[in-house]
Amino acid sequence: MPPEIVSVRDGRLQLIKIGPVGFNSNNGYVIADTQTSDAIVVDAPEGSGAIIEAAKGFNVRQIIVTHRHRDHWAGIDELKAGFDVPVLCHEADREPYAQYVSGVIGQGDEIESGGLKLQVIHTPGHTPGCICLLLGEHLIAGDTLFPGGPGRTWSPEDMQEELRSIQGSLYVLPESTHVYPGHGGNTTIGESKAEFAVFQSREHPADLSGDVLWATS
Repeated sequence: MPPEIVSVRDGRLQLIKIGPVGFNSNNGYVIADTQTSDAIVVDAPEGSGAIIEAAKGFNVRQIIVTHRHRDHWAGIDELKAGFDVPVLCHEADREPYAQYVSGVIGQGDEIESGGLKLQVIHTPGHTPGCICLLLGEHLIAGDTLFPGGPGRTWSPEDMQEELRSIQGSLYVLPESTHVYPGHGGNTTIGESKAEFAVFQSREHPADLSGDVLWATS
């Protein structure tokens, strides 16, 4: 089954979501300035040929990978063959793909694509170097935040760190902000905050981690 391609326009921004692709049903993204045709590709899942196809007509300048998990890197050779451009990620998530990484980005950095400016938000928890990308009221969230819950964690300490990232860096954004995750459907900050309020109203075991859902965990 071919991936769905959904395009959102907001002024000169065109945000293209491609998914599900690859062995873990990932989403990939193309962020394009419709006035200059400059673009950035976000994440490199297996099956990135679909992302290359979606980016036709744009001048891709960079590839940004949101974190180090294999499903977000598995298509990097294919993407690099399609676009001979720099690959960026957070310093803490360079490994095990450091040979592909041209440069690192971190909290508060701004990345320009034509007339667009992407703000980098560091959201550790799912991995040490997880990042999100903010463009006005559009947030590409990687595996930090999904409809119904946070990204998976592997220890209580990681879970607490991820909660701090979400509360301190994402839930301070306007509630109308659209959230585009690394897998599955979209949400908004307002919808997610309402779900989280249910989670926060209950007590939880000190060792809580893993696949957490705001409604039932």
